[in-house]
Amino acid sequence: MKPRLCLMPAALYLLIFASFFHSKLFAQIPPVPPVQELVFRSVNVIPMDGEIVLPNQTVVVRNGVIHAMGDEGKVQWGKDAKVIDGKGKYLMPGLAEMHAHVPPSDDVEAMKEVLLLFAVNGITTIRGMLGHPRHLELRASIQNGSVIGPTFFTSGPSFNGNSAPTPQAAAQLVRDQKAAGYDFLKIHPGIKLDAFKAMAATAKELNIPFAGHVPSDVGIWNAIEMGILTIDHLDGFVEALIPGKEQFAEGSHGLFATNIFEEANKTHIQKLMDALKKKGTWVVPTQALAVRWLSPQQNAAQRAAEPEMKYMSPKTVANWVRTKQSMEEGAGYNREAMPQYIALRNELIKACQDAGVPLLLGSDAPQVFNVPGFSTHHELRYLVDAGLTRYQALYSGTVAVGKFYGKREWGTIQRGAPADLILLEGNPLQNIEHIKNIDGVVLKGKWLDNSWREAVLKAIADKKRKEESLP
Repeated sequence: MKPRLCLMPAALYLLIFASFFHSKLFAQIPPVPPVQELVFRSVNVIPMDGEIVLPNQTVVVRNGVIHAMGDEGKVQWGKDAKVIDGKGKYLMPGLAEMHAHVPPSDDVEAMKEVLLLFAVNGITTIRGMLGHPRHLELRASIQNGSVIGPTFFTSGPSFNGNSAPTPQAAAQLVRDQKAAGYDFLKIHPGIKLDAFKAMAATAKELNIPFAGHVPSDVGIWNAIEMGILTIDHLDGFVEALIPGKEQFAEGSHGLFATNIFEEANKTHIQKLMDALKKKGTWVVPTQALAVRWLSPQQNAAQRAAEPEMKYMSPKTVANWVRTKQSMEEGAGYNREAMPQYIALRNELIKACQDAGVPLLLGSDAPQVFNVPGFSTHHELRYLVDAGLTRYQALYSGTVAVGKFYGKREWGTIQRGAPADLILLEGNPLQNIEHIKNIDGVVLKGKWLDNSWREAVLKAIADKKRKEESLP
């Protein structure tokens, strides 16, 4: 009999990040020249407040915000402004990665490396889903401009069976993380129902949200009813379609129900959608994780050979290969049926979109064959494959994120909005793959041109090649 894969997500993350911990700073990256005023001329603007393109626009960025926008020839700017020729190009809001990971260690240089991978790929906001005390310092450094990186929201260390074994421990951990200043609480598998109830009640009392996994002892209906803010990975969704299996023994269903999905009854999808919408629960599908790790669509060796893997440690990629192979060799894993598993997840994602259950863009990176930034682009493709329009997919990583955080201007291009932007060579509303054709990124008003982006990527790739020879 094949061994059952029972590796907990927290353990996986430690495995993935292990190769970061003792790394040295990669080659010196050139500084980003300060710019008080940045101007894009003759550019096509995708404002994202509607499925439209505004042709031949001038956009003026001043002191980190969009100062003005209008038809070419009708907008003025200062004589010392840096002017970018945008003719034939497309300017859109920067993307958010709403299920990101920053190394949970004391190694600040490793954290900065991950931030840069996000930034060069046009990811201008991230939600860190496995917190660490040093992340609070990192968040402050990003805010004051001493570290280049996306706007950073961070959870504390996760709530799980070890960190929150009792109701008293769970409630105290909520109080501790609220006092420390974390943005939200991260839920991992393993926490029991009584501890989850205490966590949820204390979180509500202290006004700090909780998000992430649906622990098996809790079940999706309890998690929704008690106010989980986001459910990530579609965790618990398949179980919701199999009455009597919503709560279960840890690990008995395979990772994200890969071992039982063939029992799902799709007539229960509407009940799930109604519950999510009623309670205002947001969904972060991380379909890239399912397609790239759980599905045998491409084998581990093929994934490991993809060009973006050069930006990860060889040890990390080797760990990913072993993890994918272990999944596919596990008891209960049905290789031939896995296309139907992906199709079921696609149907659930489309059902959320159709039912008005809000979706947020998130791929889970770094994670098995998900390289920071690159995997966010993959996630957009997978959302379109699930049946979303290209605008709806982009909306989940732009406007929806502004609504999630209560920031009306976020994720749009309009006067007063943050200057977090991507300049593209093609229109992603016509072909979502154009999101990869980046000609530059504006991060908090700083212009990250292609020469800078290429220098960052080369430095990281060179560093990873050197790590290959380390013991």
